[in-house]
Parts: sequence; structure tokens; C-alpha cells
Amino acid sequence: MRIIIDGDACPSREAIEGVAKEYNIEVIIFCTIDHMIKSNYSEVRVADRGFQSVDMKVMNETKKNDIVVSQDYGVAAMVMPKGAHAINPTGKLYTEQNIDTLLMRRHVNAKVRRGGGRIEGPKKRTKIDDERLKRNLIEIIKKHKDN
Repeated sequence: MRIIIDGDACPSREAIEGVAKEYNIEVIIFCTIDHMIKSNYSEVRVADRGFQSVDMKVMNETKKNDIVVSQDYGVAAMVMPKGAHAINPTGKLYTEQNIDTLLMRRHVNAKVRRGGGRIEGPKKRTKIDDERLKRNLIEIIKKHKDN
């Protein structure tokens, strides 16, 4: 089990690394050259600029029982069939029960934006989000670490 972070849009790195250290779990952060990330704990892997370059690296690296942290529903949908666990940086779990709805919402919102409409952006992060992220990471780790 490893934690793989889609690092270009993950404001929760410190919380994730804290949990990983506590449970002695390897962390890999993928980012583009535009988001040079430094970490004293995680391995940082840099991808070239390009549409979905980090997403493809995350998907190709992910194995069964890895935990993937990404706010991208598409990334979650790609890693779940591999037996990986997917979680949003706000701590919300991606599941077989919610992923289709999330993907459909993303599709509809993209159509609205292409038509000139506006979509409300994500809400500001809260301490509750960080607490949920830590709690759900720990729950996944305890349940699946030795599988």
C-alpha cells in the first residue's frame, strides 16, 4: 500500500504526509514542471507539461490497494478498477456508488461552460475537510494495509 497524490491540485499534502508517517506508508507525489513541489518525506515525480500528463502518470503507477488522492473524478474512475482506493483532498471517498454521478455532473458542467454558462467553483477548504481526510485515510489504511 502506498499513497499516490495528484499533486498539482492538492492542498492537503501536510495532512496526508502526517498520516503516512504515522503508519509508515510510502507517498509519491506527481506534479508538472509548473508546480515544483518539495517534500522531506514523499518522493516527488515530475511530469512534462501537457494535457493530463500527471493524470496518466498517476494511473500508470497505481496498483491494487494504493490510495490515490485526487480531486479529479476521471483519475478516480481510472484507478478504482485496479483495486485502488480513491479519495478527494477534502476527505470524501470515491466509491462505485458515487463515481458515475460525479462523472455525469462533470460532463454536464463542462457542457454548460462550453455554452458560455458559469458554474460555481469549489467551496473554500475547512478544518472539517482536513479532519475528514485524515479520518478516512486512517480508516482505509487500517482496513486494507496488509491486503
